Amino acid sequence: MTYARPELAPDPAYTLAQPGRPRPIVVVGAGGIVHDAHLPAYRKAGYPVHALVDLDLARARVLADEFGVARVSGSVEEAVAAAPPDAVYDVAIPPRHILGVLRALPDGAPVLIQKPLGDDPESTARIVELCHAKGLVAAVNTQLRFAPYVAAARAAIAAGRIGELYDLEVQVEVNTPWDLFPYVRGLERLELHMHSIHYLDLVRSFVGDPASVSCVTVRRPGAAYANSRSAILCHYPERPLRALVTTNHDHRFGPAHEQSYIKWEGTEGAIRAQMGLLMSYPEGREDALEIVRDAEPEAGWQPLPYEGTWFPDAFVGSMGALLRHLEGSVATLPTSVDDVQRTMAVVEAAYESNERGGVRPRYAS
Repeated sequence: MTYARPELAPDPAYTLAQPGRPRPIVVVGAGGIVHDAHLPAYRKAGYPVHALVDLDLARARVLADEFGVARVSGSVEEAVAAAPPDAVYDVAIPPRHILGVLRALPDGAPVLIQKPLGDDPESTARIVELCHAKGLVAAVNTQLRFAPYVAAARAAIAAGRIGELYDLEVQVEVNTPWDLFPYVRGLERLELHMHSIHYLDLVRSFVGDPASVSCVTVRRPGAAYANSRSAILCHYPERPLRALVTTNHDHRFGPAHEQSYIKWEGTEGAIRAQMGLLMSYPEGREDALEIVRDAEPEAGWQPLPYEGTWFPDAFVGSMGALLRHLEGSVATLPTSVDDVQRTMAVVEAAYESNERGGVRPRYAS
């Protein structure tokens, strides 16, 4: 039987090549993710940050001083008026504020929007429609696609080093300190929108859109936050593939049995990436990328070379893909709002599956 295997022909934008001419970036938002990932990534890559925008000017100025950003604005309109015509806008704010910011951007502007792309299908559709109406060159910062260990694994799989991919698994079992993110207390939807969206998006980027989704997502008893543990199975009935995402952010029993990995298994070998960032958070632990091949049984698991980590290097990659598309060095934009709207559809399908429940067994009595 023959069937599509998109992992053998990854999008050219998924390489970590740098743009020939970075454009000035206006960063909208001065929260923790900007401090921990966006600004460190742009500094590392040499991407010029023109301005930092936030309603909390004091916080924005502190962040701007730390990273040497010369301009600070308290409104998007003010920042747009002072921005160079070739500016790229990096919108790193909660979903409920995205529409207002996009309305204030110049028509035709390039923009990188932080995930998730909306809180529900209706808000996602409104964001995508506005991007089309204004002619924005709009991408979404689904940056795990560009993590260096993911890029190395993607290249190895495309080269056929583990044969035909038949199993793709993401396993996260950690103790996530939600108190570091006080805004999550008010969210009705947590785990799938804030964490598993990364992994579902990653699955799509390798093997395409699932035909259907099965999911259980639950909250911790007595917790002040919403769902924090999920099991999601993506169905690809046309091929013998298991694609599974399982997460448990309530593993509060010490680091000994924490785990956080992506594993690709094929007919001729396997690749495993350890995502150290999520373990013992926020300190994190070491990343690792290993490969084992049937053709070299005596070698066992061997390191697969790569450089960098999820934070901040993946953010270099996601902005870099947009910049390379703008300059024409890659024709495609795989993280466009239209593509990531399909990731949001998978997330919504997971919630619907959880609400419907599974198939009732036909017990004999």
